[in-house]
Order: sequence, then structure tokens, then C-alpha cells
Amino acid sequence: MLTSEILDTFRGLLDEAKASGDREPTAMNLATFSEGRLHSRIVLLKGVDEKGLRFFTNYESAKANEIATHPQVAVCFHWKQIREGIQVRFEGRISKTGAEESDAYFATRPRGSQIGAWASKQSRELPDRQTFEERVAHYEKTFDGRDVPRPPHWGGYLVEPDRVEFWYGARFRLHERIVHAEQGTQWTSCMLYP
Repeated sequence: MLTSEILDTFRGLLDEAKASGDREPTAMNLATFSEGRLHSRIVLLKGVDEKGLRFFTNYESAKANEIATHPQVAVCFHWKQIREGIQVRFEGRISKTGAEESDAYFATRPRGSQIGAWASKQSRELPDRQTFEERVAHYEKTFDGRDVPRPPHWGGYLVEPDRVEFWYGARFRLHERIVHAEQGTQWTSCMLYP
């Protein structure tokens, strides 16, 4: 569980990033590991509380397969527009959220994104763009005139951090780094040289 200090600090920085005009302030680099290789991509933060960070994706994607084989991840936010630059890193375990939470979030998505969740065979080879557009048209017709249900292969993940680092940029690369690490049921904090 994140401490109130960590959570308040992160939420405050996220609010600053949102106010800065950043087009995607919730964009976070998600790093996973499988078969001796590291993988990373950008996903969007959809919720944060004392339990951790939430995002949603296709459970049949490459990242989902990587998570299934190695449920440890790292997440990094980088906001260049605020202060002298801010970076926040989270490391920890990851697990699927419950169906109820996934259903609730899916219902808030734009209809086009809901259709896309059905049409995309995420991470699989696509022969051509027309094939994908035909799949989109198929699901638009399938769900015409009714709500789009959440696909069974789509849902949320919860990242439960056990290490958090706040990096504050400064002139002449004299940055400030503060690390919080979970030790059993307690969190410890220290500063690192930049």
C-alpha cells in the first residue's frame, strides 16, 4: 500500500502535468520482461490510489503474455513541461483487476474505443489496414443500436509498487532524487546522488 505522502506527492505532480498543457499527462512507459528480453511501451494511467496504479488493455496482447509469465513491472512518467522536468518511477508486482472494475471503466470509454477493443487482435500480425477496417465495420454492425459490452479478453491491471522514485530536474544536472522502498510492512525513504 502506498503511503499518503507518496500518493499525495504523485497526485500533486500529476495535477501539475495536467495543468501544463501536456497532451498525454497520464502516459506512462510500462516495462515488462519475458523470455530473456525487456519490453516497453506507453500505456495510459486510468486510476491511482493507495493500492497502486491502474491501466486497461487487451489480455491477449504481447504485454499481457509478458505479465502472465513475469508479474513484475516498472512504470515511468516523464513530464518535461513542469518545473525543470519531473520523472516518477514505480516498480512492483502487477495483477489483473476484477471484472466489475473492468466493466465499469469500459462503460466510460468512447464507443469507437469500445468497438476497437473488439476489432483489434492486439499485437498479432495484420495482413493489411483494410482487414482491420473490415473488422471495425463488422463490430459496428454487430453492436448497432445497443451498448457495446466489454470483450472477455479486455480488462484492467493493478501495479502494486514496492519502490517509488521521484526525480526533480535542476540546472547543471544537479537533480534531486528521492526513493521510497517498501520493507515488509514499512516504507523507508532516502535521497540518491543525481
